[in-house]
Amino acid sequence: MEQFFKLKEHGTTVRTEVVAGVTTFLTMAYILAVNPNILGSVMDRSGVFVATAIASALATFIMAFYANYPIALSAGLGLNAYFAYTVCLGELADVENPFTIALTAVLAEGLIFILLSVFKVREQMINGIPQNLKNGISAGIGLFVAYIGLQGANIIYFNVNGGSATITLGSFADPRVALALIGFIIIIVLVNYEVKGAVLIGILATWILGILAEFAGWYKVDIDAGVYSLIPDFSQGLQLGGIANTAFKFNFGWVAKNLIQFIAIVFSFLYVDLFDTVGTVVGVADKAGLLDKEGKLPRVGRVLMADALGTVAGACLGTSTITSFVESSAGVAAGGKTGLTAFTTGCMFLVSLLLSPIFLAIPGFATAPALLYVGMLMVSSAKKISFDGDIADTVGAYLAMLMMPLSYSIATGIMFAILAWVIIKTCEGKSKDVSPTMWVVFVLFCLRILTLIMNFQ
Repeated sequence: MEQFFKLKEHGTTVRTEVVAGVTTFLTMAYILAVNPNILGSVMDRSGVFVATAIASALATFIMAFYANYPIALSAGLGLNAYFAYTVCLGELADVENPFTIALTAVLAEGLIFILLSVFKVREQMINGIPQNLKNGISAGIGLFVAYIGLQGANIIYFNVNGGSATITLGSFADPRVALALIGFIIIIVLVNYEVKGAVLIGILATWILGILAEFAGWYKVDIDAGVYSLIPDFSQGLQLGGIANTAFKFNFGWVAKNLIQFIAIVFSFLYVDLFDTVGTVVGVADKAGLLDKEGKLPRVGRVLMADALGTVAGACLGTSTITSFVESSAGVAAGGKTGLTAFTTGCMFLVSLLLSPIFLAIPGFATAPALLYVGMLMVSSAKKISFDGDIADTVGAYLAMLMMPLSYSIATGIMFAILAWVIIKTCEGKSKDVSPTMWVVFVLFCLRILTLIMNFQ
């Protein structure tokens, strides 16, 4: 381990790295409950759980042995929401088994990322996008993720009355509403006192309170209404067979017939993942003191390759885009400096497969506090937006934040932001500021609008 991970060179020990790896896992293990809840709305929940655990382990192992960095990977929040709610339940609602098309898009995204990493294009793509838009998109995703959490706990819901629908506040007499809010407060208090694994503890505490509410008769099971028992069912074994319903479920036939729409979906995945990965990697590396004097990360190509390979593996197994997790900073704070930290985290993901009945019994209202908290962290990017600079930058960031939650679509928010930015820049006579990358994306989104018009007609 010393020779491979170069522990002495990095000023660390095996014990420190292992503790750091476990710490990272505890802070991000909530994804094993959240991802099946989100993707489970369009595909097999148990299959998603297994796919998430295995893909996370594989990607994190690649990060450990190929890049030697203390960065863990798993299914990205925001990306999984786009996968389920925007693509499957939105754009492809009329298509049979829409998740097969979404998985095909994730596969294509991963393959594109591999090519971009080989030819070192990813960094150039990032540099072509204004920082204001990046910050606006991150903040918009945060609002969208929090919005999903509010709905998952029934804190807010759509009230359909006649031909109109309004957003309505849920009842505080509903145990899902009350317990989700209590869970959010628990997470915030734990974070305030710097308790390791605060997010996971908050989820588990909310779930346990729910079980007590079920025993007390407050939480009533109603399978027909989609309200299931909160007590884990070990009678069915480890429930790992669901992977057969998610692995290698691609739909290349639909892609061939709807290529323009498919390209738009892929690029939406592509850009969201670009922002998420680069921001996370740089932030974690900075905290770990891994950046060089010029502020660059050595072996960054290997880091991005681990992300790309993880995404391909995730698509093949049956889960949404795999990306670097900002929670890796918790392990770094605990002393993690090398790939041994990531290797430990990957092993923990494999161990979690033995606890599948527990993770699959955790309800949406118990994971809602985690979504609210993660959303809050992502919304903090809004404070980095400059509202006193170029109006094109300001409008682009504003539309990204506004349209993502209100249109219930990350892709729509990105589309409005980029289209507005390019058009306003051109009207200002500053078209030279628009990079070739942005022009390509602008054209693709224009084509996307044409397809929407055609479909509407």
